[in-house]
Amino acid sequence: MSVYLVKGRGWRYDFTLAGNRHTEAWFKTKAEAKRAEQKRKEKLNNPQIIKPKITPIDTAFLDLVNRKLDHTKVYNSKRHYDEFRYMAKRWIRRWGNLSCSEVTPEMIETFILQRGRISPYTANKEIRYLRAVFNFGKKRGLIKVNPTKGLSFLPVEKQVKYLPPEEDIAKVILLADPEAQDYLWTVRDTMGRISEINRLTWDDISLDSKIVTLYTRKKRGGHLTPRLVPLTARLHEIMKRRDHYRDRTKPWVFWHRYWSHKTNGWVEGPYTSRHHLLRGLCARAKVRPFGFHALRHAGASVLDAEGIPVGTIQKILGHENRSTTEIYLHSLDGAEKAAMAVFESATTGTHKGDYQKKSHTKSHTVGRRKHTLKLVKG
Repeated sequence: MSVYLVKGRGWRYDFTLAGNRHTEAWFKTKAEAKRAEQKRKEKLNNPQIIKPKITPIDTAFLDLVNRKLDHTKVYNSKRHYDEFRYMAKRWIRRWGNLSCSEVTPEMIETFILQRGRISPYTANKEIRYLRAVFNFGKKRGLIKVNPTKGLSFLPVEKQVKYLPPEEDIAKVILLADPEAQDYLWTVRDTMGRISEINRLTWDDISLDSKIVTLYTRKKRGGHLTPRLVPLTARLHEIMKRRDHYRDRTKPWVFWHRYWSHKTNGWVEGPYTSRHHLLRGLCARAKVRPFGFHALRHAGASVLDAEGIPVGTIQKILGHENRSTTEIYLHSLDGAEKAAMAVFESATTGTHKGDYQKKSHTKSHTVGRRKHTLKLVKG
């Protein structure tokens, strides 16, 4: 019997199912014990699948931004990190007390439209960096939805970037002090990025081979990638002189001594930025202002005008994609000029006044006039 009485204590059930013993005791009546046994058997024969409670994936917006900033600091350039942090402060003021799921597409779109009042370029930059933050969170399983998905960039009016003439570049550099002149000629003759020139050490300069090694993080994955650029005769002389007079305890080619508010003391190290150098020199030279990147553009255009292949220019500039190099080149190639010459010859002729002889509009107009006269006479 699976249900039985124990004197002085009460009724109990006791049965075995699938090799497991199940028992419960001390019911007041036999009927209660049987009902309890039946319920237990039904539960065992028809087990309920208990679904685990799924907790929505979410992260505090402040935590996600900080994690992305930490990642950027390690894998990207200092300039990229500084730009990111500058924009992140603005985001935190708006959404720092929210979780990522509470930051809606409507909130971001409103913010982007406000930034668009400054310029479309400003707004689009905010979109790129915000999208990078949320993509970072999705890839790491920190958030489930990217609120920037489907958000379109604002339309911009693209213009040809200003390239300073050679005479303006020389005029500006010659106005600088000797130390700044060396710095600017290095930028000019290597066509390097400012971050590459600032991190130059004497280990990167080979005076015997007449080669400089430039390092950049402008590659996928943030790896510090080297490239070799031949030294021009002018730059070789500059580096040779600097090497002769340099402080052997300093590894950097260009460095300065400055007061640090972080350490509350004097610090010696390489330059991180020199934003005001060219601005002041252009004002003194009374030429149209241009920046360091314009020197890079101008150098690439000079090579292109001299017929240097785009692939070679790409290697010198350190571009991963050829399309990026082509953005730097502003000169028209021979095929384009030849095509326009053919167009001009076919539409207007090559002699003055030929456009009147080949005018499609004039021939039809004269024909219509003759036809009209005949109708009037008739």
